Amino acid sequence: MRCRYCAPMAWIALAVLLVAPGFAEAQTIPAHPTDLTYDLLDFTPPTSAEHRYELSNGVVVFVVEDHELPLVSVSLLVRTGSYLDPADKVGLASLTGGQMRAGGTTSMSAADFDEQAAFLAAQIGSSIGGTSGGANLGCLTKDLQVCLDLFFDMLRNPGFDAGRFALAKSQSIQQMQRRNDATRGIEGREFGRLMRGSDHFSTSPRTRATVEAITRDDMRAFHRRYYHPGNFIFAVSGDVDTEMMLSELERRLDGWAVVSDPVPTVPKPAFTPEPGLYLVDKPDVNQGRVSLGHLGTTRDDPDRYKLLVMNDILGGGGFSARLLTRVRSDEGLAYSASSSFGVGVYYPGVFQAGFQSRSETVARATAIVLEEIERIRTEPVQEEELRNSIGYFVETFSRNFSSAGSTAGLFANDEYTGRDPSYLTSYRDNIAAVTAADVLEVAQRYLDPRKLAILVVGNLEAILAGDPEQPEFSLEDLSLGAVVRIPLPEPFTMVYPVP
Repeated sequence: MRCRYCAPMAWIALAVLLVAPGFAEAQTIPAHPTDLTYDLLDFTPPTSAEHRYELSNGVVVFVVEDHELPLVSVSLLVRTGSYLDPADKVGLASLTGGQMRAGGTTSMSAADFDEQAAFLAAQIGSSIGGTSGGANLGCLTKDLQVCLDLFFDMLRNPGFDAGRFALAKSQSIQQMQRRNDATRGIEGREFGRLMRGSDHFSTSPRTRATVEAITRDDMRAFHRRYYHPGNFIFAVSGDVDTEMMLSELERRLDGWAVVSDPVPTVPKPAFTPEPGLYLVDKPDVNQGRVSLGHLGTTRDDPDRYKLLVMNDILGGGGFSARLLTRVRSDEGLAYSASSSFGVGVYYPGVFQAGFQSRSETVARATAIVLEEIERIRTEPVQEEELRNSIGYFVETFSRNFSSAGSTAGLFANDEYTGRDPSYLTSYRDNIAAVTAADVLEVAQRYLDPRKLAILVVGNLEAILAGDPEQPEFSLEDLSLGAVVRIPLPEPFTMVYPVP
């Protein structure tokens, strides 16, 4: 039962403490929040070498111990991905990844597997994305052995239950029907096609035909080809003993053959984006979504730190960024406006700026975004902007290591993509060295208004009519390329009507 006198008594105790002799002298309260001072953050990041181990079969394991709570997390990266889908069976990788968890094992039905995991309060999952596969286990330390048994049974002996598989295919096909419902989904799909073309794996959609063509034997073959220790990288964190964990992994991987065929490399897009104004008509909405951009660069670009700061000031820095300040705070034209400058791992990323605004004000908001892109290309950023951006990246760097799980995961991802872990040592120094001249130089070199593809999704009649109170803003006058209308495709076949 709650004590009715506890709260008042607590306030009385606090009041006594505040007036106690010596309290004011010991705790000097600044007159204003700007007078607050803090000790400098002294953070030395851990190194991957401290936590990296190799098993006898060559499998790399990262282990980061944390004994604060009796919990263990095991994550697995698998060298696979949907980029390996056959052209006539797009969706195979994704279905395989999901059904490895949903479909039980060869020795345990799907329902029994679910029941056992629930009884142990274990979180067990599996999935395959564009360029990697993954599996995860989260459990109590006391149940680690039996949970590892379940986890490795799923990895090694998936059952691909026929009923669960049929349901997954049916749900996938049903989801296709809603492809043209939401402007956000349309925007993401069409902007991807503008940047990568229609033939790259990242833009090749599932269709009814490709999903219906997938069989359980296809999933079994995909699993046999890519799920073996030669394609595994483990990240383990939590309340574990490192030597014990390595021994457990050795034992469970023993006798699991390594396939000798190398995994094909991730293909680069064979496509060059074309600048222009691209319009998608969605008459049943009263707001337009706008994305504009062009290709970015790769992760190993020596200018990547300068680009981080440049984009943060332009549109990546939330409420302090120029795009949000101008479009939302100053003009009230959108709830949010932002930008990102992609540095790709396997091929160049994408620079993208975007917002959502009322149909009548789409042209005006687009003009403001273009103005801000031009301004950061022609004027040095202010010293306060630069200082705040650098401070943000430097001071939040330690968040990458905020938990044992995030630390192990970061090291495993770098191992998977072949990134030199030494970048972590020099990251803050490289960010802190960025100058206003550097920001201006990379903005001029990497942002090119002449190459921008501008995509607009919404009620085109209202958007193109513009704001009668400010007729000087015309969407069609903003593009340096052709004006192209993109029709909505048939959702099950993804065939685009000929205009």
